[in-house]
Amino acid sequence: MTADLAGRTVGFVGLGHMGTPMAAQLAAAGVHVRGHDAADAARDAFAAQVPTAEVVPTPEAVASGAEAVLLCLPDSDVVGTVVGGGLLDALEPGAVLVDMSSSEPLRTRELAERAAKADHVLLDAPVSGGVSGARAGTLSVMVGGDDDAVAAVWPLLSAIGRPRHVGPTGAGHALKALNNLMSAAHLLASSEALLVGEAFGLDPEVMLEVVNASTGRSGSTEVKWPRDVLPGTFASGFGLGLMLKDIRIALDLARTTGSASRHAASTVGLWAEAAAALPPDADHTEIVRWLRRGEDR
Repeated sequence: MTADLAGRTVGFVGLGHMGTPMAAQLAAAGVHVRGHDAADAARDAFAAQVPTAEVVPTPEAVASGAEAVLLCLPDSDVVGTVVGGGLLDALEPGAVLVDMSSSEPLRTRELAERAAKADHVLLDAPVSGGVSGARAGTLSVMVGGDDDAVAAVWPLLSAIGRPRHVGPTGAGHALKALNNLMSAAHLLASSEALLVGEAFGLDPEVMLEVVNASTGRSGSTEVKWPRDVLPGTFASGFGLGLMLKDIRIALDLARTTGSASRHAASTVGLWAEAAAALPPDADHTEIVRWLRRGEDR
């Protein structure tokens, strides 16, 4: 138990694949977690997995007695609905809102301005590392916001993963989108190359062993292919639709800033084709299945 967190109360909204293990890390550090999810099944699963936490029926209820409320939601639309639907008004004086979702940075800044008018601070702190990182407490946490507010929630974020203050409000969400753009591009390029090698007669395991000791290595070759693709499990815990949403945010950011975006546009286009062809609940690593099908086209 972490001494400086013992007995502190934190609200947590969004108890899905990522939110539940993240909230569990807080509970394990001695934090009293008040958790909510819109889905009954998610609330029940959370209660079973984190018995020391308190499950509450509404987003507003998580704010009672909480010094901070953490959000782990699908997108900016949901974040805006939850915050504007009553949560902002229910916050305790001085409580900090922390959006750990993969949201749109410009909308995050707008929401932070709205929170400021109500005398509250909103930080963005999206994460990278997947479900396995959430369970291990090793997530990369990209924090955007004012120095003092970031310092106030630093111990909480340190219980969840490895926080890094990356800039002002919105910076975390911008960096998360750009990180996922790179990740998506890596997975596409790596998978195409490995499938070419397979077609030529090379052993995928041998290819990965060599590539991972060479300059072509990436998180896709070091983790995703060995863990999710070769065994045929395709169960990283991160949906293809969520990946597409994030890389579209990155492409919009490139266009808004007038930055080069031809490769980003190509990457988004291919992922959009895969999303249209695969089931709505497909794992993002299943893009390899889509690429295999393309061999016949």
